Amino acid sequence: MDSSAATRSPSPPFDAARLDRLLEQAGIDVLLVTSKHNVQYLLGGHRSFFFDYMDALAQSRYLPVLIYPKGRPNDAVYIGAVLEVWEKQLGRIWTPTVETATWGSTDAMKLALEHVKRISGGSSWSVGIEAPFLPFDAARVLQSAVGDRIVDATFALERLRLVKTRKELDLLRQSSDLVVESMGAVFDFCAPGMTKNDLVHRLRQEEVSRGLTFEYCLITAGTSHNRAPSDEKLKHGDVLSIDSGGNYHGYIGDLCRMGIVGEPDSELEDLLGTLEEIQMAARAPIKAGALGREIHAVGEPMVERSPHKPYLEFLAHGMGLVSHEGPRLTSRGVVPYEGYDADRPLEAGMVISIETTMKHPTRGYLKLEDTVAVTPDGWEGFGDSRRGWNSAGGAGR
Repeated sequence: MDSSAATRSPSPPFDAARLDRLLEQAGIDVLLVTSKHNVQYLLGGHRSFFFDYMDALAQSRYLPVLIYPKGRPNDAVYIGAVLEVWEKQLGRIWTPTVETATWGSTDAMKLALEHVKRISGGSSWSVGIEAPFLPFDAARVLQSAVGDRIVDATFALERLRLVKTRKELDLLRQSSDLVVESMGAVFDFCAPGMTKNDLVHRLRQEEVSRGLTFEYCLITAGTSHNRAPSDEKLKHGDVLSIDSGGNYHGYIGDLCRMGIVGEPDSELEDLLGTLEEIQMAARAPIKAGALGREIHAVGEPMVERSPHKPYLEFLAHGMGLVSHEGPRLTSRGVVPYEGYDADRPLEAGMVISIETTMKHPTRGYLKLEDTVAVTPDGWEGFGDSRRGWNSAGGAGR
């Protein structure tokens, strides 16, 4: 145990009062957080550099555990891997007790249970977990110790992250701007004869050179709707869509922009104009106090009225540390979840991704995806450049 624990005065880098209310509502006495994104959030940005990409280790896996007893930040504990001792020495972890002595998931859970027993004084506390982010072997250790006193805290933690701080908004703005800058560089670079794999490789380089962590690239070329990277070669006149997720200090920039190997004709201008019209109209109702469903109440009727309805799709969803996090705006999206926030008011600081997709039968795959922050009186777009046709080797429009 950290011998300096008794001398520290903890200052949680999150809204502890809000978390306490959420835990009370969920019937949780002590929280065991095990997902890397929520550990990062509750630690104010700490994420193990060694395990940032891969969790597997020997015969087990890395499992960070942040223990937070409701209303008692002085008793918070962070359990990390042995390799996190250096970050502990640098003072990057706020919890009064910091353990860096584990090499696997069951070790971490056994140590966590020792601390829960100590903190609770032997009381039969209910334990909040993140069910989708707790491996079976660690969950079995936990259940053998506490029985049926386990509550899923995934929803409560999502609600905690719902409204972004100024620092988080700045990170999301930067991640969005940098992703679009990287896409623009790829459009300027590409030429006939290159492959989709060439463009994805270049995008990875562009994002990493700007300080982003490259996560993925969905890419189409020509009239195909296939979004997987491949050795398909670009031809003059090919329509390109680049949809990429790159994160900046854990916060996701997820946007889509369009390009063409050559110049767009009038039909392509009109088709992208249709997407742009829907995208901008869907922003109009966004402001603090508006109901979440009002965004879809604008976008969906425009799709219904469009002559392109059979191959046109609209969706709005939350963004942050996780794609499709709260606010949950619809129950009819491609990612299945309840539209919990559809009939609840938007709050300043929420961040929303708006996307309109056209799978045109003869012209290819067209899509615009934007990131928009809710403000007290409206909205603010992040990464709002390169929204028109970007010509290969050109400056974009």
